[in-house]
Amino acid sequence: MLMDATVRQKLSDMVSGKVLFDEPMSRHTSIGVGGIADAIIWPERSEELSRIINFLRQFQIPFIPIGNGTNLIVKDAGYRGTVISMLGVNSISLAERGPQQALLHAGAGATLSEIVMLSEKRSLSGMEFCAGIPGSVGGAVRMNAGAYGREIKDVVESVELMIISGEMLESGGDDLKFTYRNLDISEGTIIVGASFLLTEGLEEQIHSRISEILEKRRNKHPLEYRNAGSIFKNPGGDVPAGRIIDELGLKGMQIGDAKISEKHGNFIVNLGNAKASDIITLIDLIKTKVEKERGITLQTEVMIVGDDG
Repeated sequence: MLMDATVRQKLSDMVSGKVLFDEPMSRHTSIGVGGIADAIIWPERSEELSRIINFLRQFQIPFIPIGNGTNLIVKDAGYRGTVISMLGVNSISLAERGPQQALLHAGAGATLSEIVMLSEKRSLSGMEFCAGIPGSVGGAVRMNAGAYGREIKDVVESVELMIISGEMLESGGDDLKFTYRNLDISEGTIIVGASFLLTEGLEEQIHSRISEILEKRRNKHPLEYRNAGSIFKNPGGDVPAGRIIDELGLKGMQIGDAKISEKHGNFIVNLGNAKASDIITLIDLIKTKVEKERGITLQTEVMIVGDDG
C-alpha cells in the first residue's frame, strides 16, 4: 500500500524465498485475525536478511520479524510496513559437546516441535518442557518460553542476533538479559538462531515425559479452536492469570466470534470469524475487571501490533 512498484520489485529481487504484497495477516497468525500487511517476505539466509534490513532502513519502511505467528495479534487495519517471516531460516544441526552432552543449533524458523522430536530421537534431554508449544525457535527465545518449571533460558547456550545495521552478533546465554517471558534486546534486533545445550538421557524416560506434557496440554488447553496461546503473563505469586480470570466468572464471555475459553481462562479462542478488535476488547475487559476486583495489573504475553486505522 505504501510501497511503489519500484520498491516492491527491488524487495522481491533481494531474496530467493517468497514475497507477498498486500497480504492479509489472518493467514499468518495462529488465531486467524489481522488486516493487510504491505509486504511479507521470507528470507532463507542471513545474508538475505541483512540486505533486507538495510534496504528497509534506507527507505524508512518499518518492519517486524515473526515466526509461526503463534503469540501474535495483528490489528484489523493491518500493518504498514514489511513483515519478515523467519520460517525459511530453519536449519537444525547437532554436535557433540563434552561427555554426555550435545549442542543443538537451530535457525529461528525451526519449530519447537521439530527440536523436541529430534531430541527425543537422539535421547537428548532438556527440551521436553517445550512439547506442545506451537511456536518457532526465534519466538521461543524472544519470549523466553516456559512451562512446567523450565524456561528457554535454562537450556540456551548462545543466540545469534542481527542488529539494526545488518551485522551479525553471537551472545552467550549468560550474557543475555532473560526475564519472565522476555528477552531484552534492542529495538530492530532480530533473532536468527540459537544453540541449546542438552544432556544424554534415556529415550524411554524422555518419551514418557514428553507424552505426559502433551496429555496435560490436550486436557487443559482449547486446542480445538484457533488461538494465540496464553494471553496474559502470570502476575506472580501462587495464582496464575487463568485462575484469576476463572474466579472472576469471565470464562465464556464472548464478543463477536472471540470467546474467553471455558476450558482455560487465559485463552481467547476464535470461533470462526473473530476480528482482532473483538479479541482486543476482551483483553481490555479482562484487564479492567482484574484491576478493579483484585488490584492486579495483568500484562499481555501476546504481542499486539498493527495500525489503528
